[in-house]
Parts: sequence; structure tokens; C-alpha cells
Amino acid sequence: MLTGGRVAFPDGVADDGWLRVSGGVIADVGTGTPPDGPRVDAGGALVVPGFIDTHCHGGGGAAFSTTDPAEAARAIAAHRRHGTTTMLASLVTDPVPVLADQLAALSELVEDGELAGVHLEGPFLAAPRCGAHDPASLRDPDSSALDTLLDAGRGHVRMMTLAPELPGGVKAVHRLVESGVVAAIGHTDGTGEQVRAAVDAGATVATHLYNGMRPLHHREPGPIAVLLEDERVTIELICDLVHVHPTMVRLAAKHAGRGRTVLVTDAMSATGAADGAYTLGKLAVDVHDGVATLPGSGALAGSTLTMDAAFRNFVHGAGMSIEDAVWATASRPAELLGIADRTGRLSRGLQADLVLLGDDLRPKRVLRRGLWNTEGDR
Repeated sequence: MLTGGRVAFPDGVADDGWLRVSGGVIADVGTGTPPDGPRVDAGGALVVPGFIDTHCHGGGGAAFSTTDPAEAARAIAAHRRHGTTTMLASLVTDPVPVLADQLAALSELVEDGELAGVHLEGPFLAAPRCGAHDPASLRDPDSSALDTLLDAGRGHVRMMTLAPELPGGVKAVHRLVESGVVAAIGHTDGTGEQVRAAVDAGATVATHLYNGMRPLHHREPGPIAVLLEDERVTIELICDLVHVHPTMVRLAAKHAGRGRTVLVTDAMSATGAADGAYTLGKLAVDVHDGVATLPGSGALAGSTLTMDAAFRNFVHGAGMSIEDAVWATASRPAELLGIADRTGRLSRGLQADLVLLGDDLRPKRVLRRGLWNTEGDR
């Protein structure tokens, strides 16, 4: 029985909330005086659902762009210490055979329950907006490449980001949707009309809105306006307050609302590690004061963000509510991945995935599937 905390239930934060955990699931919830039984005192902490990160490339000095499951496991552990109890492993652009080998390795971790799936960010991206992706490995989304990647993922590719204006782009969206994969639009130089055609074909996610796409313009609204306006699209926001200004975070989140806003880290291997020289896929990356950039161009190269920091930034930096932050870091991502019947809320019958946050909204303890993550205790 977890008592003595402020609990973020789906209908709001209860100052006198309690949860009973049994067998890795939330067996009961309530407010007021809890029933008899062994208790764990939350010490006044804010209890929120475990964070769900749908876009993450690595952490703790380790990357998901690897064929070594042990390296990928180190990245998972680095983020779990910060309260991420469910995550997709995101891969950056590489040649299709390389991505296929990486998918095979990561599939082992999905089947072991350590990952919720894999997100392919590339190689079907637009060269003018490719950011920190290897331009030499970009290609159009032909059916052969798609089949190779989906087959290598053994059913564990959950999301794929592509630029819909590429030859075969809209056809690829249809193929992904038919395969049960979330089609995401990103790293695109497409027009609003080209993006709208992809949404009509079934694309439902805007990969890190604002970043890696043609900017908003009052005479050519482009992808940002189309994706933000369309009620069928969930928007990702990298809430490190570096990739997106707090005002623009708030503008997007308030327009899209709780049902369409997801915070992501887009974190790379330097997350939770020291500043210095790193790689993102094949590209060299410099990390200084926690900001990852490509040498020479200064282009942002992922982030060193963790989901607890995204939660804090959303509340303290962008001025959103605790309830908004819970939806953006857990409830909506769970819906997006089709796992809301298992996690994402503090409700009876769901997995016991939760984070205890102190007054500063920093994690004190992390519970995943009913087990305390002792590495995360603070």
C-alpha cells in the first residue's frame, strides 16, 4: 500500500490518495483513509504514472543504433533511473541492411519486455531537413526497403518517421498503416498539401513538431500548421526548452490539447553522461553544457533530455499544469502506442508503473511493474 502522497489520478491530483499494488499491478486505488495492510509512505511526494518515451536514441553513454543488446540495455537503464518505465528505441538513418541488423538485436529486448517497440526515424527523410541524419544514407521509401525493415523488426516496429513528399511517400504511409505501424511525419520539406495527403492516408504523428521541417509562414503555412491544426494528428514536442522556445511549446500544447500532445526526449547517448565527443549514427556530435550539436554547422543533434526534466520544463518553463504534464508524458503516449489498457494511468488493473516526484519535481523513487528500481532511489 502506497500512502502519504499526492496521487495524480486520471480525474485529477488527490492530496489524500493511496494505491494498493499486488502482483505487479495496481490492485486498488482510493482517497481518504486507506484499508488495512502493509504500507509504504510516499513522504508527501507527487505520485505520477511512469513516463512513456516514444522517441529516444540512447542514454548513459550507450546508443540504440547498435547490434549489441547489452549496450541498448544500458541506455534503457539510464532513462529508467529518471522515471521512464516504457519506451521505444529510436534508430537514426543508416543503410537498410545496417538498420535490419539493429532491428534484429533490439527485437530481443522487446520480446524480453524491456522495450515497447522500435521507432525508425529514417532513412526515408528529406535531405534539406535531415538534421543530424547521415545524408549519404537517405533514400526514397520503396516497397523493397520497407518490406526488409518490417520483416527484420519481427512485428516490433511500432513507428516510422518519413517525409511524405518523397517519391512513394504517401504509398509508404498506406503500407505502414496496413501493417499496424504508426506513420509519423518529420524531417520534411513538404508543402502543406503534401503533408495533408499523408494525414489523409493515415499518418497520425508529427515527429518533434517545429524541428526538422519547413517553418511556419503566414502565406505558406506548411507542415507545422497542417499538423497542429488536424485533429487526427498527435504532436511530439522536445521539451528541453532548447529545441523549442517555451512560448512555442505552450502555443502548440494548448492548441493541440491533452488528447494530442506528447513530450519526447529525442535523447542521444550523451544523456546522463559527461560533455564531450559522441556519435549519433555515423555522425560526430559535440556536447557542451548538455546541448548536442554537429561540429561545424552547429545544428542540434538530438538532446540530452530525460522525461522527468521534460515534465518539469513543461510545468515550470512552459507554464502547463501537472495534469497536462501527466497526460503528455504518460496517458497520451500510452494511447498512441495502443497500450492504454496496460499502463499510462494510475488506475485499478493497470501495471504498477509510477514515479514519486519531490517538491522540485525530481524523481525520488521509480516503480516498474510493481518492483522498485533501486538505482533510481534518491
